[in-house]
Amino acid sequence: MKRRSFIKRSSTASIPVFFGGVKVSPLNNPFFNLLDGEDRVLVLIQLDGGNDGLNMLIPKDQYGQLAEARQNILVPESEILDLTDTLGFHPVMGDLKNVFDEGKLNIVQNVAYPNQNRSHFRSMDIWQSASEENEFLTTGWLGRYFELLAPNYPTGYPNAENPDPFALTIGSAVNETCEGTFGSFSLALVNPDNITELNTPISTTTPGSCYGDKLDFLSNSIIQSNEYGDTITAANTNGNNLSTKYNDNNPLAEKLKLVARLISGGLQTKVYIVSLGGFDTHSDQVVEGSTTTGEHATLLELLSTAICAFQNDLELLGIEERVVGMTYSEFGRRIASNASFGTDHGTAAPMMLFGSCVNPVIIGDNPVISEEVDIQEGVAMQFDFRSIYGSVLVDWFGLDTQTVKELLYEDFQHIPVIENCLTTSTSPILSEENFSFKTYPNPFENLITLEFSVGTGFVKISLFDVLGHEIKVITNQHFSKGTHQLNVGTHQLTPGTYFYNIQTELGRKIERVVKL
Repeated sequence: MKRRSFIKRSSTASIPVFFGGVKVSPLNNPFFNLLDGEDRVLVLIQLDGGNDGLNMLIPKDQYGQLAEARQNILVPESEILDLTDTLGFHPVMGDLKNVFDEGKLNIVQNVAYPNQNRSHFRSMDIWQSASEENEFLTTGWLGRYFELLAPNYPTGYPNAENPDPFALTIGSAVNETCEGTFGSFSLALVNPDNITELNTPISTTTPGSCYGDKLDFLSNSIIQSNEYGDTITAANTNGNNLSTKYNDNNPLAEKLKLVARLISGGLQTKVYIVSLGGFDTHSDQVVEGSTTTGEHATLLELLSTAICAFQNDLELLGIEERVVGMTYSEFGRRIASNASFGTDHGTAAPMMLFGSCVNPVIIGDNPVISEEVDIQEGVAMQFDFRSIYGSVLVDWFGLDTQTVKELLYEDFQHIPVIENCLTTSTSPILSEENFSFKTYPNPFENLITLEFSVGTGFVKISLFDVLGHEIKVITNQHFSKGTHQLNVGTHQLTPGTYFYNIQTELGRKIERVVKL
């Protein structure tokens, strides 16, 4: 089944209804066992607004160039929290550094999508639907996956075998990642201590018309919502929190605390979505004269302490091997700061996965920063975010690689973000062995040579501009094992900065080049 073959249409199923402290998308379906009894959980953390990855994870090997591009916001080099010799966290992220040191944090560098859209709304829509930049889908990437497993959804749910909500968004509105063809698989939960039953509609025969269909739809939704409310209430009552690291003044920590409580209380919901807003830091990202403080530092500290407390709670509750978490944001920020002590919309940024089952390494290269950064330039893309999503579906939820390609995109590349617990992956392991890529001369004028050494398989090389737009696909074909060269004419390119991105079965690399 190809992704584009899914029915792409909206319906009244996207209209939310309320009861008590809970806001619910009218059609909500419980989760069914994905792996024959496995009870694995995925927690998504949305960083709303566009996170500045260069201020969160600072490439120390590029510090001199960063000082030229963003001197008014750059953290002092001596205060960076070292993760490796060349990369470190912002100084407020000590708690998350501890999670990394404990082997429970995975970082993927330079994540974006081709032809980056710098609009908040459109870019977040792309991240939630996993669409192409010029493709508009009405279903979310998780919603489409769950439709494969529940083709009759929502008919017959909840039931004795599947009494619980499939997904929960902790907040006042459902998240579109779980939107299905006929409604959202997610229920929005505000306060589990204030769930009141909705009045059940009077059972009467409805007219055989469009109006009658909508009335039946609403009636069934209310009945379903009441049943889900009962299971949530029971899990909230039976659940517990054991960590003392939660901070009551941290809104993200409070949401994750609730997630831990519901999981420990026996709720079989498989996907939880939480969010932290405020990352659109066009101004006052830092306090003038004190670059370790400011709006972004506050958000990074909230994120760091919340994940640390949540992970500690899962460990104390004895459920940490059931849960993997993942952060995402609609885009990164530009490399160069602005005069308002902030940053503007950019391209790629890091993603982080956490839990005792993640592969505790840094995947990808540090961003390469030149001495002269274009004012529009963002961090170049190395990994497509859909490959991260697909790798989670393969290794955490047991989906096969071919189906991931059909659900997400044909160029899916498995990335080993999950490793320490039992995984189901049969995909090639990302490796740099026998994989190299270089360009010369650089800078160049009208001709450039691309040289790469790869194993046997398909190789795709694309040219991108500083805005993240894919200008041209240089090659996308099968190559034999060994070293290859391509001479590329560039007469049509205007002078400036560009990026060559090579994708093979062994991994991806980027090369920054300059045309004179």
